[in-house]
Amino acid sequence: MNPRELLRNSFQVALAAADPLQIVPSHLPKPPKGKTLVVGAGKAAAAMAHAVETHWPPDAQLSGIVITRYGHSLPTDKIEVIEAGHPLPDQHGELATRTMLEKVQTLNTDDLLLGLFSGGGSSLLSLPIAGVPMEALKDISRQLLLSGASIQEINTVRKHLSAVLGGRLAAACRAPIHCLIISDVTGDDPTHIASGPCAPDPTTYADVLVLLKQHAIKVAPNVLAILQEKSQHTEDETPKPGDAVFRNVQNHVIATARQSLTAADHFFRTYNITPLVLGDTVTGEAREVAKVYAALAREIHRYGQPFKPPVALISGGETTVSVKGRGRGGRNSEFLLSLTVALDGLEGIYALACDTDGIDGTEHNAGAIMAPDTLTRAQQLGLNPAALLNDNDGYTFFEQLNDLVITGPTRTNVNDYRAILVL
Repeated sequence: MNPRELLRNSFQVALAAADPLQIVPSHLPKPPKGKTLVVGAGKAAAAMAHAVETHWPPDAQLSGIVITRYGHSLPTDKIEVIEAGHPLPDQHGELATRTMLEKVQTLNTDDLLLGLFSGGGSSLLSLPIAGVPMEALKDISRQLLLSGASIQEINTVRKHLSAVLGGRLAAACRAPIHCLIISDVTGDDPTHIASGPCAPDPTTYADVLVLLKQHAIKVAPNVLAILQEKSQHTEDETPKPGDAVFRNVQNHVIATARQSLTAADHFFRTYNITPLVLGDTVTGEAREVAKVYAALAREIHRYGQPFKPPVALISGGETTVSVKGRGRGGRNSEFLLSLTVALDGLEGIYALACDTDGIDGTEHNAGAIMAPDTLTRAQQLGLNPAALLNDNDGYTFFEQLNDLVITGPTRTNVNDYRAILVL
């Protein structure tokens, strides 16, 4: 198997380990005495809903509504699937979330709320708190996504601008709650996944004000006044750890980046390639992380330390990009372009960097692939890798080389997958 094919196949193995259709059935709870309402949001929400319908007892009452990104739906019969905006919220998400909240409020103690949450849910569950218009929520979200803020920081702000995130959906429910969660964040804490609709929130409005100032986010005066006012009153806060609203809430993380990295580890071993898992919690600026990985790859290639080739450096997590240029591309293409520049055409090194949801940033590709001849081919086409990197334009670089990895919607999301093959 050639190195490119090997890397692509390892990515497919990682995706299979996070497939909701395979994972959800074994984690389903028993039906209640009353009815079961399914709610959910995220890039995996439709696949999770499809799995629930397929395996739920046919004689049990089942209905629901889940929200997913445009193009990520699957056919369902009893659970309505709504497509909405991501990564920026929109009116479709707002209306669907309002409907969801109204349905949740009708449940009683004999019923069950079955939550299906995955990465992407924060923007899809877009029902702003009173006084905050959708355009303001969208503008703040856009600025945060471009600022280089971590996903945990972004979600701290989202929770406090939302009527359902940060445990507020659980607070609106009288029925027992059972949530199945696919993690797209480092640490796999339910409070950060889809901004924790049914999880305690340890952050505060005061934290939000600090983050907005720290990342130089421009906020409309009326919205800023609302946030400042709420920071002075604890009764306006999101539900905190230990709050009674979580007494009958269970949050189960059923798929993680670690599971996908473990599957890739086993895959490479079958080809007698030594896998070195560098962790599932890798964060930081994508281009800077790439420089560190390039140094490690050079050490293995030149000196056989800490392992002799062939070696596969595997990692997950979620890097960030502080956007300064006007180019196209997400964090994975940025990582890979920076890696290309740092390795400078070193022989025997191939790499793949992709987002497991099939979307790198806001583009249609999951990521891209790099080979030892990438730099030479780019120069033959007149491409300037360093200039494109400075313009945050990894997409154009790999598109021109026909090296984008395009999967279409994977309907799962366990963060990024990176594999560097040192032969």
